[in-house]
Amino acid sequence: MLASAGLETLDTLALSRRLGQVCVTRGVFVTAAESCTGGGVASAITAVAGSSAYFETGYVTYANAAKTRLLGVPEAVLETQGAVSRETVEAMVAGACADSGADLGVAISGVAGPGGGSADKPVGTVWLAWGDATQQRAERYHFDGDRQAIRDQAVRMALEGLIRRLENRD
Repeated sequence: MLASAGLETLDTLALSRRLGQVCVTRGVFVTAAESCTGGGVASAITAVAGSSAYFETGYVTYANAAKTRLLGVPEAVLETQGAVSRETVEAMVAGACADSGADLGVAISGVAGPGGGSADKPVGTVWLAWGDATQQRAERYHFDGDRQAIRDQAVRMALEGLIRRLENRD
């Protein structure tokens, strides 16, 4: 069995398989609320046969209006903090878990480029949050590379974070 300390050496498909093993063992469902990755996490999870045993619903909320309508992200948060922020991804993951009934979720919002960056949020800035409907924890990352490289790194980090959180649960 793979140890969580070695997750960084696994490719995306291997991470998805590991996530599936852990979800089945723990009896949990996961969800993903995605913006800049455009469904990449959901695609990675569902690349594994049998993933319907632990993944039922994913959300691609690329536009702010969709974040509000589908996930309940307050418009005030989007206006004051922006889509690429701790507050937004925490609200996204809470909304995704509340709507889907998932035990654990991940949310991603970032600037994949090549444009759209700013001094405060340059291209490669990505916020991820993991949690459930009541508790969330967000982390900010800066990924290097072109648009696809940034998106791929965000998907891997999302999967790694889900696995770590599930393996650390009692």
